[in-house]
Amino acid sequence: MMGKAFRRVLPVLPGLLFLFPTILMAQHDHHQHESHGHEGHHHGEEGVHHDFSDVDKWLERFEGPDRDEYQKPAYLVELLAIEPGMTVVDLGAGTGYFLPHLSKAVGPEGKALGLDVEPNLVTFMQERIANEGWANCEARKIPYDDPQLPPGSVDRLLIVNTWHHIDHRGAYAAKLKAALAPGGEVWVVDFTKESPNGPAVEHRLTAEQVIEELGAGGLKGAVREEELPWQYVVVAR
Repeated sequence: MMGKAFRRVLPVLPGLLFLFPTILMAQHDHHQHESHGHEGHHHGEEGVHHDFSDVDKWLERFEGPDRDEYQKPAYLVELLAIEPGMTVVDLGAGTGYFLPHLSKAVGPEGKALGLDVEPNLVTFMQERIANEGWANCEARKIPYDDPQLPPGSVDRLLIVNTWHHIDHRGAYAAKLKAALAPGGEVWVVDFTKESPNGPAVEHRLTAEQVIEELGAGGLKGAVREEELPWQYVVVAR
């Protein structure tokens, strides 16, 4: 609230949806047997829409015991090459699955932001942050079409299993570009077509499509070599 998948038998964390306020999407998508919305068009005219307002339901799915096996959160955060003091954003953060790893990586002088459009998930993250004492973390509700990040403020922007949910992705990418600090990077992690989990295959985007859509917003993307079983990683600068 922002293939290789979020979990072997479970869906993935929630993310962004921009068309209807009552039908929200997820950073960390749903299993391919779940129902889905519209297929995305060129440069993300429409994303895949879903309802993520039931926190208990999605918490059980997003943070199931086997998710770490394929999502490899510590490994993925290590790939980001985060330095202490950086500002890092998890766009479509859902229940805050990545926040403990990001909090550790940025250190006490850094900042980890969890952004989502679903208010119930943002409230859950805020309570989780307070309970865990993650003083360098913050959860924010954002509108459907804008990450509301100040210009030049973000060093790393992580988007896991969420990009295909976003409407008008080329225009959205331009807003992400504006938010990047010098040397900043956008990291898109999403399902390959071959993944046994994830959204319906026809709703998945290839890495090449993601690179094209990021390029429409002025970002130059490339596929990053990685060791995730069901997902690809695109890094854009």
